[in-house]
Amino acid sequence: MIPNTLKDIANYIVADGKGILAADESTGTIEKRFKSIGVESTEDNRRKYREMLFRAPAMSEAIGGVILFDETIKQVSTDGKPLREIILEKGSLPGIKVDQGLIDFKTVNGEKLTQGLEGLDDRCREYASLGAKFTKWRAVINIDEHIPTQDCIDANMNALAKYASVAQKNGMVPIVEPEVIMDGSHSIDRCYEVTQVSLTSLFSHLSAEGIDIEGTLLKPNMVISGTTNENQASVNEVAEKTLKCLLATVPNELPGIVFLSGGQSDIDATAHLDCMNKIGGNPWKLSFSYGRALQQAALKAWNGEDSNLENAQNAFNHRALMNMKAAQGNWDEKLEAK
Repeated sequence: MIPNTLKDIANYIVADGKGILAADESTGTIEKRFKSIGVESTEDNRRKYREMLFRAPAMSEAIGGVILFDETIKQVSTDGKPLREIILEKGSLPGIKVDQGLIDFKTVNGEKLTQGLEGLDDRCREYASLGAKFTKWRAVINIDEHIPTQDCIDANMNALAKYASVAQKNGMVPIVEPEVIMDGSHSIDRCYEVTQVSLTSLFSHLSAEGIDIEGTLLKPNMVISGTTNENQASVNEVAEKTLKCLLATVPNELPGIVFLSGGQSDIDATAHLDCMNKIGGNPWKLSFSYGRALQQAALKAWNGEDSNLENAQNAFNHRALMNMKAAQGNWDEKLEAK
């Protein structure tokens, strides 16, 4: 039975170790992914690839929701069935990315502001009529010597709150994604500081906007070392500092936190999630909303060939089930060899 209230939808998505497949890559992003395997990014190839994922057996067991792009929520499969209906038949819920990308914030110092509030109500009304049960909006916070500024953080969190209000008024759960980017030489402590400031601002703005937190999901970054920092934090340190930051900033009534992978390797994204759930004692479900960390192995296995569809689905199934185990605190690296 498909849940209908905001609270029920949010809880359904993260029930029993399930998480989210982020399949909302823009046309430009998916073109880069396809180029990496030498496949042309045509509408038919994009449909074929995503249909392969949505028909995979692990969708029923491990995936509670799928974030779609505008093109994908309107696409129809080879047998004439809308892709969103295939997702529903697997017991998963279709969702939709509603932001419209990034613009420079005030100055050209590397700070960005997400756009998309103009016309958002009309877009949300359309997506709700197509069966979308949840939405997603991503804010980007870059770290460098002099950034982020508080002004940029607050502007992005204000936009996230305005978006969340529109989504909820249209009967859809908002996923709020304040991503502190891991690219850079910053330390894990600097990431902690920026993440804490960002989440504090976010929940202050959500409260001011009257957002129903029980009908909301948070998609944050993990607290992690910058990609080029010489001192890469251990799995335990990432888990402990991420939990400490979340416990200091996130209301208990939030149903779930679905982490982004943010460029981590497949195994790192799974190991960090598992470690947090093994520590346990948290008021919210801790799960995943992964794009590359769920899809990369399947994309390589598919390689644009129909004859590889089963192998690609097997690769996706494996990653989805590994992350479900991590969301339950039951993953072990030995399982990766099976």
